[in-house]
Amino acid sequence: MTTPIGRLHRRVPAWAKVLGAVVLLLAVLFAGLRLSLLPGLKDLFGTETRDRSGPALLESIQDISRYDAASGTFQVVVDLEKDAKFLPDAVRGSRTLYVGAGTVDAYVDLGALGPDDVRVNEERTSATLRLPHARLGTPALAPERSYAVSKQRGLLDRLGDLFSDNPNSEQAVQKLAVRHIGTAAKESGLTARAETNTTDMLEGLLRSLGFEKVRVTYGR
Repeated sequence: MTTPIGRLHRRVPAWAKVLGAVVLLLAVLFAGLRLSLLPGLKDLFGTETRDRSGPALLESIQDISRYDAASGTFQVVVDLEKDAKFLPDAVRGSRTLYVGAGTVDAYVDLGALGPDDVRVNEERTSATLRLPHARLGTPALAPERSYAVSKQRGLLDRLGDLFSDNPNSEQAVQKLAVRHIGTAAKESGLTARAETNTTDMLEGLLRSLGFEKVRVTYGR
């Protein structure tokens, strides 16, 4: 015999079940958000962080023959926005405002100098050095001075964060910040400053060794 409850259960359409599941999921997410906003309640479910990392292993050692002659500190504000073609931003899309700070070194490679690049007269009173032009190192982002100002994500992106191994990843904006810092370093005249500092260093060193005339050129 079919009971009224059983007949009612069979009459519930599939779309209503899916809608109910979505509403339940949103209710759980909303409850978690309210819990995190209420002062004092978050401490009840606080977590403790433990560092269980193993010791760092030395993989290789490389001799460095370059002279780091100048270093520049840069800061850039990255505004990265991702939009879906056929969905509104509230459903699918993200926008991150990120402040990236980092440094770029300028150096002169002294390891490739050959016999023809260093000339000294017989009296050892005059020296001429021909060096390669200064180059820029790889931009290094400073994590302690870089931070996200704001993050806006659509509903689908927020739901995707629940099943992601790396939610709220900032890797994209960090790479973009490094790229902008590298571009700014190329336009800053940092390499010219490095060559000037290298010339001053070599002139002071050679004059202290008794050389009266020192000439340093670049362009190898």
